[in-house]
Order: sequence, then C-alpha cells, then structure tokens
Amino acid sequence: MNIALYSAFFSEETLQYVKATVAYLEANKHQFTLVQRLKKHLGAAGEQYSYFDEENKLGAEFDFLFSIGGDGTMLRAVTLIQESNIPILGINTGRLGFLTSLHRDVLTEGLDLFFNEKYTFISRSLLQVRTKEALAVLEESGMALNEVSVNRKNTTSMLSIRTELDGKPLTTYWSDGLIISTPTGSTGYSLSSGGPIVSPSAECWILNPIAPHNINMRPLIVPDSTEIKISVEGRSKYHLLSLDSRIVTLENGNDIYLKKAPYAIRTVQLDGSDFYSTLREKLFWGQDKRNIQ
Repeated sequence: MNIALYSAFFSEETLQYVKATVAYLEANKHQFTLVQRLKKHLGAAGEQYSYFDEENKLGAEFDFLFSIGGDGTMLRAVTLIQESNIPILGINTGRLGFLTSLHRDVLTEGLDLFFNEKYTFISRSLLQVRTKEALAVLEESGMALNEVSVNRKNTTSMLSIRTELDGKPLTTYWSDGLIISTPTGSTGYSLSSGGPIVSPSAECWILNPIAPHNINMRPLIVPDSTEIKISVEGRSKYHLLSLDSRIVTLENGNDIYLKKAPYAIRTVQLDGSDFYSTLREKLFWGQDKRNIQ
C-alpha cells in the first residue's frame, strides 16, 4: 500500500501530528510519500523521504491519501484526487473537523483501525462548474465538494441572480448571494445561512440565497441530475464565485453553469463513527437534557 500524505497549513500542532503519522507509518513499514511543501518543515530527517508535487494530480500509484489538518485541508486535497478515485482519510488537527474521520487524540488507535481495514467508504458527489467565457482556473479544477457560491464584490448593494433549472426559469434572487450546496456541504456555509442538514448519501443540491430581500424566499432542494444556470447583475461590474475555498472574480454577464461531476470523491469512515453521531457530537444536533439516560 502506498500512502500520500497531504497537509495545507503547517502550524506547530499540525506538524506534530504529521510527524506522529510519519513515525507510525515508518514503524509499521508502510510505504508513503509526502507533499513537497512539507520537506522544509521536517529538517534533516526530511531528506530521506520521497515527495510529490501538489501542482499535479496524484496518479494510480497511490492507494490512499491522508489529509492532515481540518476540513479546509480536506477540501484542498480534493483538487489532488479528482477522477483518480483515490480514497481520502481525514486526520483532524483543526477545530470542528466535520469531514475528517480520525481525531488527533486517538491517532494511533485510528490508524490501527484503518490498517486492519475497519472502515467503510462514503461516496460524495461533486459540483462541476464552468462559465460562458472559459476561465483557465475552472478548466483545471472546476469542481467543488462542499458548495459553489456567488457573492458581492466591492459593494454593499444586492445582487440580482437569475437562476434556471434544466433550461427553465426558477426565479431571480435579490440577495447578497446564492449558495449551491452538495449534501456534503449542507453542514457548512449553507447551514450557517439557514439551510437544511442533508445526509451525504442523498442525491440532491441545495439552492440557498444569502440574506434574500424577500420574506418568502427559502432554501430549495432539487435532484442532483438538475443542471443549473446562473446569470448575475448588480451595481458593481464584478462579483465573486467561490468553489469551496477557492475564489474567482467574474464580470457580470459571464453566465455560470453547474452540474453533477462525472465522478465522486470517496472518503474513509472508520468503524465506530457515522454521519449522525458526528452531528450529535460536533454540532450538538438534537441535544436535549430529556434525552440523557
């Protein structure tokens, strides 16, 4: 088994667990390759390891990717995977870590479970994004695991966001923006904007306006077979398009097209945890003192 180790942010705490993971893999004689940017943080010991360049997608020589950090790191790791179908094990060294299966406090126990094959795969759908006038950044990695959002830029005025579903008019949102969320992203930006919680296995998208100037405008759930077209107008000449943690500036009139990506991302869920237990533990979902036995 060949493991790719990825981390995007190198705080002292994250580096501590990167080194602990490396030590575990070495002690148990597992093959691994580190992201190139880690090399300068590992000192002389780092000279003995092999590295991969994060500017390139990972190839079939890797069996798994370990993402060490928080949810943001895992979202960045998706751009390394794309259609390669390499599963991701998230090791949480951040705060919430909703997407990550393994918490730093039980690192050794979790890695033992993983290498004893005590896990299942969660398949997570992706949004594919393109624009009327092609952008190189979207051609390279126009996929989002959590959500795609349209937001204001350099203005406090509302946007006018004309939206079509499968070529048919839906509505024009007068709002600060619009979130199109995957089921995975339902517990992120969309939830903070009043959207519903959706199981990762659900086959749908969530359209959720940000601060709509209309009291009868609510989030809408549509099948993930739906193709979405968005046209943005506003007092500013430009607006922002974000794909997870990546942000692009678009000129108004450069229409945005979204549909389901032709491939999914697989994440590793260790035995003993599931989506609903994560909701209870990390979001305190359904917490009620009457439920305590």
